Amino acid sequence: MSMAAKWIETLVGSLDQKKQYRALMARIEALPEPYRGAAKALHRYFMYHGAILDGDTLTTMFGDFVDLWERAVADGTPVRAIVGDDPVEFAETFLQAYAGRQWIDRERERLRQAIDAADHNNGEEKSE
Repeated sequence: MSMAAKWIETLVGSLDQKKQYRALMARIEALPEPYRGAAKALHRYFMYHGAILDGDTLTTMFGDFVDLWERAVADGTPVRAIVGDDPVEFAETFLQAYAGRQWIDRERERLRQAIDAADHNNGEEKSE
C-alpha cells in the first residue's frame, strides 16, 4: 500500500473527506518548485508520524498546510523562512497544533479502563 493510500485509509470519515484529501494533494502537486518539494517532504513526514486519528482533524490540518504553502508562493516567501533552521521542529510544532487526540491517548484510556475493570472485579470477588 502506498503512503498516499495509507493516509487516505487513515481518513476514517466520509467519502467527502477523501475527495478533499485528493483535491489538497492536487494543490500540492500544482505548487512550483522548491515549494512543492518541501511540502511533499513534510507531508511524507506527517504520514509517517501518524499521530492524528480522526479524518476531520486530518483534512483541516492538511488544508491549512496547503494554504500555508500557497500563500508562501504568492508572497515569494523563501522555504527556509517558513520551516526555519530545523524542519523537524517545524513539522512537530505544526502537528502538535492539530494533535487533539493522539493514538497514545486512546491507549492511555484503554489502560485506565482495564485497571478499573480489574480492580472492580477483584473487589466483587472479595465481598462475596
